[in-house]
Formats: sequence, C-alpha cells, structure tokens
Amino acid sequence: MTQTARAAVCRDWNQPVGVEEIQVEAPRRNEVMIKLHACGVCHSDLSAATGVIPFPPPLVLGHEGAGEIVQVGEGVTDFQIGDRVITSFVSMCGTCRYCNAGRPVLCETVNSALTTLPDGSVRTHDSNGNALNIFSGCGVMAEYATLHVNNVVPVTEDVPMDRAALVGCAVMTGVGAVFNTAQMEPGSIAVVFGAGGVGLNVIQGCRIAGARQIVAVDMSEEKLATAREFGATDVVVADEKAAKTIRKLTRGGADYAFECVGRGKVAEQAYASLGKGGTVIVVGVAPREDMTTIRTLSLPAEERGIRGSWFGSARPRYDFPRLFGLYAKGDLMLDELVTQRYTIDQAAQAFADMEAGRNARGVITFA
Repeated sequence: MTQTARAAVCRDWNQPVGVEEIQVEAPRRNEVMIKLHACGVCHSDLSAATGVIPFPPPLVLGHEGAGEIVQVGEGVTDFQIGDRVITSFVSMCGTCRYCNAGRPVLCETVNSALTTLPDGSVRTHDSNGNALNIFSGCGVMAEYATLHVNNVVPVTEDVPMDRAALVGCAVMTGVGAVFNTAQMEPGSIAVVFGAGGVGLNVIQGCRIAGARQIVAVDMSEEKLATAREFGATDVVVADEKAAKTIRKLTRGGADYAFECVGRGKVAEQAYASLGKGGTVIVVGVAPREDMTTIRTLSLPAEERGIRGSWFGSARPRYDFPRLFGLYAKGDLMLDELVTQRYTIDQAAQAFADMEAGRNARGVITFA
C-alpha cells in the first residue's frame, strides 16, 4: 500500500529546506516500509542541501531514523510488522571482500545506493508523480520511508526512539571512530577537534575506552562546556596556536587526535598536536576540493600516522546492539545529546539551529 507522508526535501542547493507531501510506495522484494518515530538532524544532511555532498536534488533528506516496520516485501524473513528498527545509511552487500573481511562500510556496492535503493530505483514521488532521490538509500526525514533490509537494524525495547535514532549516525560515527578505527588503548591521551554532535560522541567514546586525558577543541565556549559534561578533561579554544597549546597541555602531544570538523586545515592542526607515534583519525566530511598538507618526513621519523574513519568503521548489526548495551548500563550518554525536538514542519528551523550551533543534536519527532 502506498502511503502519503510529510517529508523534508531539498529542491535546490543552498536554498531553505522545504517540507512537502510525498508518496511512498509499498516495499518490493527484500524491502520494508517504516513508519518513522524520530529522525536526527545531521550535518551531513545540511551538506547535501548545500551541495558539499553533491547528491542531486530533488532529494528527500534524512538518514538517522528510528521507527517501526508497517509493511514487509517479498522475501523478507528477518523482520516482521511491528518490529522497532533504526536505519543504517551505508548499503552493505554482505558478500564482497570488504564485507567478508569485517569492513562493510567499504562495501564494493556502497555507491549503488547513494541517492536510490540498491537496485537503482526509488519508492518516493512528489505530488506530481515525479521521482524523488533519497539520502544514502534512506530518505527518512519523513513520516514513512521504504528501505532495503540491509539498511535497517533492530532496536531493543528499552531505548526511546528519539535517542535510538542517533545511534544510526552521530553516535556510531563518533564512538566507532574510537572503538573500531583507532582501537584506543586505556590510558591514552586524546584530543578532539570539534565538539558538535559527532565530536561529543568521540569524546564520550574516549571516556568509555579509558583515555586518561581528553582535550576538546572548539571555537564555541558553550560547546566546550558541553564537552566537559561528556568527558573532556581539558578544553582549548580553537585558534592558530591550538596545536602548540595542546602539546604543552599534554606534555608532548596526543596519542590520538580526532578531526570532526571536515576541514583540511583542522586536520593539519590535529596532526601537529600529536606526540611521537600518534595517529590522526579524520572523521569530518570535507568538500571534495579540500586538501591536507603534512610534513612527510614526520611519518617515518616520528611514526605518526593519519587515517580516515567512515561511519565509525561500523558493523551495524554488531555495533548498534553493543551501543544500546552501553546505554542500558549508563555508560553511553544518549539522553543528554538531544537538546531540541522539532516537528517535521519545523525542519527548516532545525537546520538553521544546527548551522548556528544551538544544539548538541536536534531531532525531528513524528506523531
């Protein structure tokens, strides 16, 4: 059955996000339809709306969703109507060499579902019957969405939906960068550049992993205050001397530096803040033309390194339940991440508040 839904749609880059009534088709083979309860407002959605992530409009936004399954397509055996799920925005085939090696975020078929479902088609149309692209195979900033089963993960009953949604991107990206990509050892020294939604989750990932010193770097005093609540032991106001300040504060430099802004110059500062043997983990999504320059000799001479982390090197059906377990134990802070809730008709305001840095995480909730 086709469903009518209100959805946040990008019609043109660098224009305010609009809210439209769309049609969401019933699921086909290996697909499910979800009635959304909540969707996080992520900076990546903003990047798509501005063209930094060049997904072609018209585009239904949203990839950090939580809801319940209301329809199942042919061949679906792992899910049934009524199941609580969250979305995973990286399409993973489960059979290529990267999936088999336990690195599904690098799946060879990932590019098949950047703005469509994996088969290259969409289930979303506007009021005139024209096809609408979807953000990373999801398009869940809407009351209903149809997704491939590989893009949904079960949620335990004890996690509220508006908090569970955040695990689908911000939490997994941040905590996963620490647990999976860096594989941080207890007692490490860490520095985190950027204390937004992802940066806060890197910070709490470092805390949970047992870092002995966690330095948060940001231009906003308010964000730095929040960073302390999530586990930062020290804070530094971002300026051109930040790396020098950090090396002094850490008595020689960090073991791990996480870049969560998406700018080459910040990645350079992160690299400069390392001690010998340290590693930069680049988490932020930079524009395609952005570049990072480092002193090549320092790589072998000081055994420093730089590597990327995409979606926290996630293995969603393994890592998501692990994160829910940390929340249940009181280790993972989800409640504190949600600083503002919006209706779908307030989507433009939610994006404006995110750009202004007013929220740790804004969440759109659906009745």
